[in-house]
Amino acid sequence: NVRACRAYAEKRPKVAARRDLETLRAALRHWDKEHGRLNPMPSIALPVKPEARDRYLTRKEAASLLRAARRVPHLARFILLGLYTGTRSGALLAAEWSWVDLEHGLMRRRAPGEADGSTKRRPPVRLGFRIRAHLRRWKRQDETVAFAKDADGVPIRRICHYDGQPVTKLRRSWLTARNAAGLDKAVTPHTLRHTRATWLMQGAVDMWQAAQSLGMSVRMLETVYGHHHPDYQKD
Repeated sequence: NVRACRAYAEKRPKVAARRDLETLRAALRHWDKEHGRLNPMPSIALPVKPEARDRYLTRKEAASLLRAARRVPHLARFILLGLYTGTRSGALLAAEWSWVDLEHGLMRRRAPGEADGSTKRRPPVRLGFRIRAHLRRWKRQDETVAFAKDADGVPIRRICHYDGQPVTKLRRSWLTARNAAGLDKAVTPHTLRHTRATWLMQGAVDMWQAAQSLGMSVRMLETVYGHHHPDYQKD
């Protein structure tokens, strides 16, 4: 009930409490729809939604982070891909060489045949000439790498890998590079996506094209990042 939800939210960080209660609400609705009517449907009270994070990196900060990661190849690749494509962390770490079409300058964000989520879209992204040059160099470097294999014996050729082994999460390497670059704790791997969106707006890129590149709605882009556009409230 509402009282129980509020009591729970008081004991947890607001963002975590809201996420937990949203999951509970979704589970209840799923059960009500798929398994049996809940009568009455429990009332779920959510904490106030926090303001969207818009911490992004300046170009000087991004350069510092890259310098700090230069001795960790998989992290350097992750940072460059994040800055140049704005792809979410999970999709970046899962990206395989077969998803990249260097001839036409396109990169998929999901495996062929894999369905998109209901809220987080992963459309292909056009690759600029700078990141394409990096990708060509990395691909040449990976020609001699012994990649790990899946259950069927097929090599898992990830772009961001550690000596051929898949990288599922960035923990110590990210923290070490962030601290070495002198950046604050608000800078997380997801900050790279915020940075890309902000730079696109600061560069006056067409809103529709920017949203397509990032895999978000124009409304979301305008609401969270629109104030960075040089034409924002211009008149």
